[in-house]
Amino acid sequence: MTARWPDPDRANIGRYVASLDLRSMKSRTCYRQVLHGFQDVAERYEALGQEVLLAWLRESAIRRAASTLLHRTRIIDRFLERLVELGAIERSPVAALRDECNIKQCMPIWRALASRDPEKALAELRQPRPFGSVLGEMMAGHVAMMRRRGYKYTSQPLLLLRFDRFLQLHPGLETEPLSAMIDRWAATNGTRHHAEECEKLKRVLAKILRHRDPSMPERRPDPRPRKQAARQWRKPHIYSPADVRRMLDVARAYPSPRVPLRPLSMYTMLLLAYCAGLRRGELAGLDLGDVDLQDGTITIRQTKFFKTRILPLPDSVVVELRAYIDARRRAGGSQDARSGLFWHERGDGHYTPEMITWLLADVIRRAGLKPLRGKTGPRVHDLRHSMVVNRILEWYRTGINPQDRLPFLATYLGHRDINSTLVYITVTQDLMHYANERFRAVGAPCLNLRQEVGS
Repeated sequence: MTARWPDPDRANIGRYVASLDLRSMKSRTCYRQVLHGFQDVAERYEALGQEVLLAWLRESAIRRAASTLLHRTRIIDRFLERLVELGAIERSPVAALRDECNIKQCMPIWRALASRDPEKALAELRQPRPFGSVLGEMMAGHVAMMRRRGYKYTSQPLLLLRFDRFLQLHPGLETEPLSAMIDRWAATNGTRHHAEECEKLKRVLAKILRHRDPSMPERRPDPRPRKQAARQWRKPHIYSPADVRRMLDVARAYPSPRVPLRPLSMYTMLLLAYCAGLRRGELAGLDLGDVDLQDGTITIRQTKFFKTRILPLPDSVVVELRAYIDARRRAGGSQDARSGLFWHERGDGHYTPEMITWLLADVIRRAGLKPLRGKTGPRVHDLRHSMVVNRILEWYRTGINPQDRLPFLATYLGHRDINSTLVYITVTQDLMHYANERFRAVGAPCLNLRQEVGS
């Protein structure tokens, strides 16, 4: 039978710290101090609940700064989760408060507990129950039906949940007609983005009502809110080939003494992001078995729009991939075909999409293309935009009509249709120049011919 906690011999703490495989003695000492201090407090109470968390925070605040204390709470969170897995405790008190407030993160709970008035802070933190409004049952049923039909249906439920939360916070709207509810929600925010959200909500709710009553007339969508919102979107940055070379040089020289393979991994990520137009999630999802060096292809499995595609790569990229895979093997990377192509020693061996974004964004900053702080400036996803624009420029230079090649480019990028690819075509000065030259060569003689015939 699993020992309960708090355990007198504190063996749970010792086993937990040993299982973490912490590299430095300083980290192991820190974990032990935090966990032993937490158990000292827990032993003074009959049950592991909110009172224990408050008492530990009060006593720890005497010795540690507020920022350091909140950082230490992560150690407590993970330890409590391990105790639940072992059966030493029935439930983590932090998880209980998180469920009570209907939130997913632990840190807001700790911040509320560490405030001057924890009860008031927790009350302000509590979120309404999902789909608990007067329309909640209807909206939840629609989401479940769409997912049963095989749709991912991820963005629409988030929109419906925001509207549902608004209705719960304004109970006086329960007797109002649906149009009045939406108008009140639209009045809460005057931004163009919110106006576009309201139009999306009207479209989704109209679909729900038509599913319930097929005799209802179909609602005609209003394109104006989307067009107005699109005017304020940040335009993609198109990297020049010189910019890409600079980023590749920075990636190769990236300082990473503890993880020697990381610079080459980042270099190869940049190559595939630009040369193959891969999304960050596609980079993270690549396995070793997805690379076929003999045929010079990579397989992208079940990504956006449920598509799997096999992409041919230029010979120069295949050479770099082969060099990376050899370096990966020498570094001790798993040779299992299901292991991550971009491998590292921690966790499950895969880089997460978030980690890839952070690393490549840091390369962009070090290359001098993005400010050192903030979210402004070029993005990692702009590599995909740049791949499209530079490929069309190359077609123009070699005398190829890009219009004939766009369906192939859409397939290569994993788009549903050519309309999705057109979004990636950013008009640059070079692109406008080549388009004008093509029109002068092909279209202008046609115009002269019409004038001659008319005369």
